[in-house]
Amino acid sequence: MDDANDRDTGWFRAVYDRHYADVVRYGLRRLDPTSATSATSSAEELAQEVFLVAWRRRWDVPSHALPWLYGVARRLLANHWRALRATPPPVELGERPATDRHDGVDQLLDVRAALTRLSDDDQEILRLVAWEQLAVGEAALVLGCGVTAAKVRLHRARRRLTALLAEIPSPVGGTR
Repeated sequence: MDDANDRDTGWFRAVYDRHYADVVRYGLRRLDPTSATSATSSAEELAQEVFLVAWRRRWDVPSHALPWLYGVARRLLANHWRALRATPPPVELGERPATDRHDGVDQLLDVRAALTRLSDDDQEILRLVAWEQLAVGEAALVLGCGVTAAKVRLHRARRRLTALLAEIPSPVGGTR
């Protein structure tokens, strides 16, 4: 993409223009989906923080920047989640969701529910490969591990997710 010595504002604008929307989508898929407005603004704030780090560490950003940017976003979110665990928000009681959803929505909710039962590491490798559509080698860069380790982690995470999905009962009179 560039000469490593040419990391000026033009370089930064090109990286920002090329990957800002990807980083926002990364954040949207990992933040609270129940509040679209706050999730969107939080994802945009995350992207801004990621690009602030990218500017400050522009000499460390590889020419294929997206996996590196996802790695920064992942670490920023991990810090965010740690801070939230220190002071959990109050639980709001509300109505239960309607039960007459379409089967595809039910399946998506089942997958999301099963994902939440996996470890953070399992969730992240599955999201990087499925949602972010990264190759295993790119996911390894984000996770800070080797390609072989990422392949093993992905295989095991898929196996655990499949086992959790098999535990979910089929709706009466329907198939899943």
